[in-house]
Amino acid sequence: MKIATWNVNSLRARLPHVLRWLDANQPDALALQETKTEDRNFPVAEFERSGYHAAFSGQPSYNGVALLSREPPEVIATALPDFEDAQKRVLLASIGDVAILNLYVPNGQSVDSDKYRYKLDWLAQLALWLQQLLRQHRELVVLGDFNVAPEDRDVYDPKAWEGQVLVSAAERAAFHKLLQPGLRDSFRLHTEGGGHYSWWDYRASAFRRNQGLRIDHILLSQALAERSAATLIDREPRGWERPSDHTPVIAELSAP
Repeated sequence: MKIATWNVNSLRARLPHVLRWLDANQPDALALQETKTEDRNFPVAEFERSGYHAAFSGQPSYNGVALLSREPPEVIATALPDFEDAQKRVLLASIGDVAILNLYVPNGQSVDSDKYRYKLDWLAQLALWLQQLLRQHRELVVLGDFNVAPEDRDVYDPKAWEGQVLVSAAERAAFHKLLQPGLRDSFRLHTEGGGHYSWWDYRASAFRRNQGLRIDHILLSQALAERSAATLIDREPRGWERPSDHTPVIAELSAP
């Protein structure tokens, strides 16, 4: 089973990229973030022609998540429980025995902002929910744009980024708390070193200079971690014309 995640930074702008990538890679499921698309405008027909079913939760201009899959996904939830939030950042669906939680975690803007406090509250509520989900779903994938680089090896220049949003101590602590109920960072099951990133700023030739952060993650429950064959970052789409600032991350799972 091949499961991928990709913050496309506007599905309307990047639809040809997504269709091209699906055709070349043929994942069983692809989670999208920042679709920035109202549900009534979601391009269902285009994905159906490529052989994919779609589940989605969106809004105009901001946020939005979607799940494309070979098998029809069964939507379970589209919001964090017990957390009042109009922003469309969550999509939980099942594909067969596998539950997939697609997340677009708040960015936080800056460590002295209300948006940063909202991000930490959001992550705290997510941590509580994950405890429940792991009791309910033996095979659980939690993936998406987490807007957190968990360690210094996930940052091209830790000194330059020290204390900033995406790498602050409180955000990293919140991320590691997500793992504590029994989730594993699938990329780190296979790759130890630094220099591997999933996001690069549009400015200052950051992609060409590989000045990025690893903020897009695929977390696996223990049952799936035991089947983890590989997790890869596909840099190619970041080099396409008018790309998203993120690139896909792909997890491959062996048969049970």
